[in-house]
Amino acid sequence: MKNVFAFLFGALFSVGLMVSGMSNPEKVLDFLDLFGDWDASLAFVMMGAITVAFIPFQKALRTAQPKTVFNEPIDLPKNNQIDKKLITGAVLFGAGWGIAGICPAPSFTLIGLGHYQVLYFIVAMLVGVWIHRKWSGA
Repeated sequence: MKNVFAFLFGALFSVGLMVSGMSNPEKVLDFLDLFGDWDASLAFVMMGAITVAFIPFQKALRTAQPKTVFNEPIDLPKNNQIDKKLITGAVLFGAGWGIAGICPAPSFTLIGLGHYQVLYFIVAMLVGVWIHRKWSGA
């Protein structure tokens, strides 16, 4: 049953991204263009997401062994150290996001909008994940 809910909520998220236009790479690039024709609408989406997630995350952080609504353990990151790996990953992610205008989750919604050229991005992203797992031993 939990997989059905995950699918339904994921589908709802995807439809929301498509309807709002937030999966459109131009929208993302306009948000990142601070000194040009800046579009602040993505900031409002981010603030809305933070608002919705804030209380559940605070509850999970304050609970010794946090669990989902399906009573499964929530595995929160334990490392809060800013190190070379974190900075390198953040720079690579940000550069890719800024160049392509595509974030990993909305990349799949672009297929639903008929932008099949996004498959190049998705394949490159999956290759990057595979390379990381090989190098890091994960």
